[in-house]
Amino acid sequence: MNGTTPEQLTECAQRIGYSFNNPELLRHALVHRSWQAEHDDSINNERLEFLGDAVLGWVIADLAFHRLGDMPEGKLSDLRISVVNMNALAELARTLGLGDFILLGKGEDAAGGRDKSSILSDAMEAVLGAVYLDGGASAAFGLVEKLFSPALEAALPHLDMFDAKSRLQELCSRLGYSSPTYETDGEGPDHERIFTACVYVDGVERGTGIGKTKKAAEQIAATQAHLVLSQQDDA
Repeated sequence: MNGTTPEQLTECAQRIGYSFNNPELLRHALVHRSWQAEHDDSINNERLEFLGDAVLGWVIADLAFHRLGDMPEGKLSDLRISVVNMNALAELARTLGLGDFILLGKGEDAAGGRDKSSILSDAMEAVLGAVYLDGGASAAFGLVEKLFSPALEAALPHLDMFDAKSRLQELCSRLGYSSPTYETDGEGPDHERIFTACVYVDGVERGTGIGKTKKAAEQIAATQAHLVLSQQDDA
């Protein structure tokens, strides 16, 4: 399935939960640059992904702000990162089966691109950008609220766990390790920059993380390192 026929676009829209007035916007959101490079396509989904990223950030910030009126700014930021990151977006895309419809070049498709977190998360954001253009702010807000409210609600009981870097620092201190250090690199143009973070404890790599911000990547790496060191502590 490659999302090029009207029937396939209709099925994709049904999985997303939004009926497009202009299905061509949905197709636009599914065009990966590898497909564009191999076909006579004038567009790819990168501009829509840029727009969708902004729409998603706005809606999640609005939902968190109004539902959690007494929560300080730092916790609101941690909550947003926990819900809006590459891994979370990719998992949502997998749940919706979005990978079935992404238009990929032959090489990227053969390399398993339909299940790559970076491609899936970008496509998910591009779809949100397409919904915003198709139905306006109200339609985009409604779809994001429907798709992401369960993750927000599930995250609320675990807010104290979101500052993974602080938790890792405390665990290292308790176990007698040195303070964790981070090495973070960014790749790609500014509008789609991807950060990869590695966290080291006593010179040993303990976790890695990938995210669209340096903070998100380091938080994910710290979460992984905390899990690894906790398992050692329990052994």
